[in-house]
Amino acid sequence: MNTRTNAEWLTDLRADENIRDAALIDLRAAIVTSLPYALSNWLAASDPQFDALAEDVTQETILKVLKHLDSFQGLSQFTTWVQKIAVRVALTELRRRRWKDVSLNSMMTEEGEEQMPVAQSNTAPDPARAAEQSEMMQMLGRMIAEELTEKQRTGMIAVRVNGMPIDEVARQMGMERNALYKLLHDARLKLKKRMEREGLTPEEVLATFG
Repeated sequence: MNTRTNAEWLTDLRADENIRDAALIDLRAAIVTSLPYALSNWLAASDPQFDALAEDVTQETILKVLKHLDSFQGLSQFTTWVQKIAVRVALTELRRRRWKDVSLNSMMTEEGEEQMPVAQSNTAPDPARAAEQSEMMQMLGRMIAEELTEKQRTGMIAVRVNGMPIDEVARQMGMERNALYKLLHDARLKLKKRMEREGLTPEEVLATFG
């Protein structure tokens, strides 16, 4: 792989076919070489799915880099900028694959009520704190059940509570991405207004689990 300055990368990737193709080959090599270390905290290079993931990530990263060349400000090495893009692409793909076979229906209890998040902590809260958190969880669950439509509840629980990628939620719900954004926006407004009627602010809710 040829060593290039930041300016040379930009010039070569915008050049005529032969020079551009050579730069793309080197760009691909730079991405492929960096992925095993960059993703080591999430997926080992020895994992059977790594090679397929690396191929998909490399292709998607190259497309993103070419599309956003004008946004590169030269604050770091060009290859460092590219590697950061590759990691973001890889983590998005890993999340998508994680949720691919998870049904939205599986996020509901047998009674049909949404599963609410469980507060995570390294130390067990004192009894008063635990009671406060339990009461807040019940209140949030009631607000969601009473204020939101079924589609809003499904989208909100999947994206905001369970962390399912929005593209996967949109796919399973048969919606366009922008339509799901609008659905979630409307749901948040409803919950915010309900909280105000209950005398709560989002900050107070978060503080309960802080």
